[in-house]
Amino acid sequence: MEMIESFRALRNYCECEDFKGWDPYDGLNSRLFRSIPFLKQSALCRLMMIQGFKRSPVNLRRLAMVPKDYNAKGLGLFLQGYCNLYKLIQINPTLTSLFGSREELSAHIRYLAELLLSLRSSDYSGACWGYNFDWQARRLFLFPKNTPTVVATSFCATALLEAAELFGNTQWRDIALSSARFVINDLHRTRHRNGILFSYSPLQGNDTVFNASLLAARLLSYCYHYVPNTEYADLARLTVLACCNSQQESGAWAYGLLPVQSWCDSFHTGYNLDGIAAYEEMTGDRSFHTVLEKGFEFYVSHFFETDGCPKYYADRKWPIDIHCPAQLPVTLARLNKWSQYKLQADCVMKWAIKHMQDKRGYFYYQMKPWGSSRIPYMRWSNAFMFYAMSYYFLNVFRDNQ
Repeated sequence: MEMIESFRALRNYCECEDFKGWDPYDGLNSRLFRSIPFLKQSALCRLMMIQGFKRSPVNLRRLAMVPKDYNAKGLGLFLQGYCNLYKLIQINPTLTSLFGSREELSAHIRYLAELLLSLRSSDYSGACWGYNFDWQARRLFLFPKNTPTVVATSFCATALLEAAELFGNTQWRDIALSSARFVINDLHRTRHRNGILFSYSPLQGNDTVFNASLLAARLLSYCYHYVPNTEYADLARLTVLACCNSQQESGAWAYGLLPVQSWCDSFHTGYNLDGIAAYEEMTGDRSFHTVLEKGFEFYVSHFFETDGCPKYYADRKWPIDIHCPAQLPVTLARLNKWSQYKLQADCVMKWAIKHMQDKRGYFYYQMKPWGSSRIPYMRWSNAFMFYAMSYYFLNVFRDNQ
């Protein structure tokens, strides 16, 4: 019951906020900052603004007039979460009192799906989504607001495909499937280790990030499942090949190829595993199963302490980021490891509830030894925990059938 009460409190908070909220990286949405031309035009000032808001344990957003807003990736996570709850009620109608009726869940799914469609980025080859803020990455490049990314697009499009399948909505399905053209036509490709890496966005910069490329493979694999276009499967295989050939002997992956991307962290490792598993499931190609298993063993043995505390990095504990416990139930579900690792999932999720959930229902962003951020970020913290807990309950109650 502890987990259910936690989820109900989180869900109530998110629904009362209408799924709108702040984000760790939304500092440039400050109306105060945007009113000063010199600051807007300086890459250094933009970077300082984003990082200052992101790192501050005190929420400066009301003072700087940063509005709460919809974030497309966050809505995609919520949409997938409600689809999981709907499937759970289909499996076991007696759970209606805990998770809502089919009619109630259906209303949320339809609302979120239509909202996602309204937030698509325009003028690209297919459906795609970005973030609701300008984003300065170091001093290397600026992604303007609504610049589509393969990460946001993968989560949004696959959630729409799930919703379309549940309700037989061909419009949602066709729009989601068109995202394959965004990946194929609008993203850059870098040849690497006998394969290719897809870029993070259509703009220059962040061209060689492993998790972004594997999320592109994940999306192409989903599209191939619905429309068996061999181009989708072939390109997905090439990027899975490049990423699998880049796995370290330990089973880990660096974040990316640039010297400043040499770290290995928890939830991006989970994204990598999710991408490879989706490719395997949707195409039937098990050529990379050994790599998948090796990566999973590294993931479960290096990123979680025995008391359930999640670690951000493989070699050190801090910071503790809410994405790290949240990714575990998703990864276990995607890799069909739930029955073997349920006790670990229980331990990790209960740790997160005890240490990172506010009494008002929302989850905190990060914990650090010198101070924690308790700001209620809608996409980063709450949408991802909603998404994670929906997978948790879908698998727990499915096993209990």
